[in-house]
Amino acid sequence: MSYILQVDFPYTGPWGEDMVPAMEGLAQSIAEEPGLLWKIWTENEAAGEAGGVYLFADRASAEAYLSMHTVRLQSAGVTQVKGKIFRVNDALSKIDRAPI
Repeated sequence: MSYILQVDFPYTGPWGEDMVPAMEGLAQSIAEEPGLLWKIWTENEAAGEAGGVYLFADRASAEAYLSMHTVRLQSAGVTQVKGKIFRVNDALSKIDRAPI
C-alpha cells in the first residue's frame, strides 16, 4: 500500500527554469530517500508557495521524510510547513491512470 505526502510552504523563488540549478542538488538528495517512489515538484508563484507531491512505498517512510524535511525547511528559515499524508486507493487510482 502506498502513501501520498503533500507538502507546501511559503517560497519567494527562484521559479520555473531558474529553480532547476538552485534545487538540483536537493532533488538528487530527495531521490535517495528511503521508500520514495517519486516526487512531483510544485510551485505557485502568484501565491508565493512551493512544495511537492510525493509517493512513498509505506506510511513510515512518508512520516520520516516529512519530519526530516520540516526540520530542513525550518533551518532554512521557513516557518510554515504544511504536510499531509494520504493512503492511496490503488484500484481507483489505476483506473484514472495514476503512475503507480
